[in-house]
Parts: sequence; structure tokens; C-alpha cells
Amino acid sequence: MKNIIVLGGGYGGLTAVQDLLSNIPADVKVTLVDRMPFGALKTEYYALAAGTVSELDIRVSYPSHPQLQIVYGEVVGISFENKSVLLLNNDPLFYDSLIIALGCTDNYHGIPGAPEFTASVQSLSSTRRTYQQLNDVRPYGQVTIIGGGLSGVEVASELRESRPDLNIRILDRSSLMSAFPTKLQKFVAAWFMEHHVELRSGIHTERIEQGVIYNGSEEILTDVAVWTAGIQPVKLVQDLVLPKDNQGRLIVNEFHELPDAPDVFVIGDCSSQPFSPSGQLAQAQASQVVQVLQARWSNKTIKLPRIHLKGTVGSLGKKSGFAVMGKTSLMGRIPRMLKSGVLWKSRRHFG
Repeated sequence: MKNIIVLGGGYGGLTAVQDLLSNIPADVKVTLVDRMPFGALKTEYYALAAGTVSELDIRVSYPSHPQLQIVYGEVVGISFENKSVLLLNNDPLFYDSLIIALGCTDNYHGIPGAPEFTASVQSLSSTRRTYQQLNDVRPYGQVTIIGGGLSGVEVASELRESRPDLNIRILDRSSLMSAFPTKLQKFVAAWFMEHHVELRSGIHTERIEQGVIYNGSEEILTDVAVWTAGIQPVKLVQDLVLPKDNQGRLIVNEFHELPDAPDVFVIGDCSSQPFSPSGQLAQAQASQVVQVLQARWSNKTIKLPRIHLKGTVGSLGKKSGFAVMGKTSLMGRIPRMLKSGVLWKSRRHFG
């Protein structure tokens, strides 16, 4: 019996499980390990934080199959020598092949006070707490989003629709949506100006205290600060003594496999790739890893094609949005409808 262990039930891990189960040999068993009894659509956490969707709207049920075992627990280590996964307060699990799809956590860049005094949207549990904090802010209170990338923009715009009474600002070291085309940056900035969201660029956050963000000697007061200014692989991956890129992601070969640990595959936010991390990328890698496993079980060679991503879509509330498809930028209602379609497809795929 071949034991395949998948760590993490997010976009990549769940796609790997579903692809494995769709055409699984009789001598293969799959084990999915996750802390939660269900998955969730992480790309919609911004809406959960703002209070415009309920948690039930973004939950995903894990599949049921006689060759699938689901283990709920906290992964605390991996022994490549013993081919085992170590769990907190549980027996180790032994694998023939391992897929690491544990996702990311916030990167606070060593800024004092950032972990303690900012809210997060990087996990379901942290997003629940962020929802509580944001919706407990008094009328006309101040919310500050630290980070003007895709996540920060979506949190701020959704919160504007959810709480029109609040004062909302976005702080960024560079400029709003700096990784996106200039035309799109201007469109998003204009949307925020129209909806009375304060934008400040060139902010160098030196430290954060309760209710205060320090831009050098300037004190920026806030009731709640939400951190969207960077991500990094989870601590388990950070602690692995293996080759990594300058963002701390594990370097893999053309099969998404660790060169120093055969039969261990890394996908999603933990894997070094020439793309920005995304659920779309994690799913594409997961499907390719399953192709590799199936080829090896059949003693066949395989050459994987280059991954081609379809683009990036983002929302500005429920009625507007933006997208980048290759060299084409889309703005307004159509890209928002595209995002709704992507969400519908994800729910149907995982459901």
C-alpha cells in the first residue's frame, strides 16, 4: 500500500487530494492533514473580515472516499530520514510520498509591535478575530490598512461598503498597487478617492503600539490596524534547513520536488516559483504533482509543461473590480463579475 500524505487543505492541498481520488489505484491511500474540519476559500477572507459574507459562504467540505483518511492536527515537524510527519499530541504519520501545501503567514519584516498590535487575514481563525475587531469599532472610528497591494485594497474596499460610517486609510511604503499596471493603479486610486478612503504612500512604519503606528517620528492614530504588507511561508517551512529563495520559499525541481528529499513535493506559497503566490498557482502545481505521481506508479517518464496562469482579478466592493489578463487590464463591473464567476467555479469544484 502506497501512503500519500497531503499537508494542508487549502487550494493546493485540496486540489491534490481531489485529483488523486479521481483516478486512484487500489493500492494507494491518501491522508489529508489539516487543523480544521473543513477548508475555506482564502481569496474571500477579506469579505469575511469586513462582514459582507458569513463564514458558511466560504467554507469548503473535504471529500469523502474509502481511500481517503483525514487527520485533524498540528504539524510540528517532518523527518525526511524516517519519511514521517510529526503531529502535536498524536502519533507520527509515515509516507511514501509527501505533498507540502501549508500556505503562508504574515511577514512583519521585523517591525516591533506589528505581530501584537495588528489584525490579520492570513488564516481563518485570525480573520474571525479581525472581523470582531473591525465591526466593534465605534461609529466614525478609524481603521488603518497597512499595505496597499491586492489584499489591502480588497479589505479596504469591502470594509467601505460594509461600514460607510468608518474612517478608512491605506498606508503603503511604495504606492498603491505598485505591482500592477499604471492605468489600473489610477483606476483603483480614483475609486478610493470617490469613496472617501485616505491613501498615503511613502510610509516607513518603524514600530506599532496599541492604537499608534509610527511613521518615523509621526504618530498615526488608529482604532484598528490590519496588516496586509507581506507574507512568508509558515514557520514549519521556515525552520527546514533546505535551500530557499530570498523570500524563504523552498527551492524545488521541475517536478515540484525537493532535490534533497525525494518523494517530497512542495506547492503553493511554500514553493519557489517565478510567479506571485496565488490559489491559481497552487492548484496548477497540485495537478502537476499528481501527474508526476501517476506516471511514476506506472513506471513512465513525464515532462511537465510550463504553468500558464490566466491572470489576476480583484474586487472593489461588490460592484466594481479590476483584472490583469496577460497585457490587458480590465476595470469596472466586468472584472467584478469575472471574480464572482471564479468564486462560483471554486465553490463548485471543491464542493
